[in-house]
Amino acid sequence: MEDAVERIAEALRRAERILIISGAGLSADSGLPTYRGLGGLYNGCTAEGLPIEAALSASMLRRDPALCWKYLAELGRACLAARPNAGHEAIAELQRLKPGCWVLTQNIDGYHRAAGSPPERLIEIHGELSPLYCQVCGTHSDALAEYLERPLPPRCARCGGVLRPPVVLFEEMLPVQACQILSEQLARGFDAVLAVGTTASFPYIVEPVLCTWQAGGFTAEINPQRTDLSDIVDIHLPRRASHVFPSLLAHLSRP
Repeated sequence: MEDAVERIAEALRRAERILIISGAGLSADSGLPTYRGLGGLYNGCTAEGLPIEAALSASMLRRDPALCWKYLAELGRACLAARPNAGHEAIAELQRLKPGCWVLTQNIDGYHRAAGSPPERLIEIHGELSPLYCQVCGTHSDALAEYLERPLPPRCARCGGVLRPPVVLFEEMLPVQACQILSEQLARGFDAVLAVGTTASFPYIVEPVLCTWQAGGFTAEINPQRTDLSDIVDIHLPRRASHVFPSLLAHLSRP
């Protein structure tokens, strides 16, 4: 492991433009369950016998907002019950050391922000859980935590419309601004890309790795499990990010 960490650290030391791609595996080190583990779900099905993808979908929010909110609230409680781990904190510190370091995250828990990652170099491609806004009049409301112990679904104090978080539900498009920023940064290119705790099952996650690899840049994957990227990247490190990133920072801080 130490040899791989040293190689990754040396590549990061030389790189000016860096992209960290984070997935559910990073937040799992905080004790946060994936959406398939919410509320004691069995094989991805809810107590209502629906796939969790159906429960957390745009059409369900329209058709049965109370049911959709039942599982949005579970997500919210899980996120609030945990906190950023050493991996999030080390990534934020890396961004302080390297002004050209960006984070592209699939996670909606807000832990990168909480750990200190600069918002101007953070792309939350699946949105986040707060603050809520009204689907009818557009009024922004309080943070999600304010509604978790109230009757669901939460309602707008101004017009009575159903509130929702700025998160990407199943069946919805990715946020336009986040996609635009990602596209602009990809066009500039990266010297190094690290995929952290992600199964890399989406094209917009795979593309930065492939583009950097094809351009001769450095690529690495930090994940206990192997993925479709494992045979492509320069280094696959089968370890948890919360263990690896503090060690990476220690190597980077050496003269």
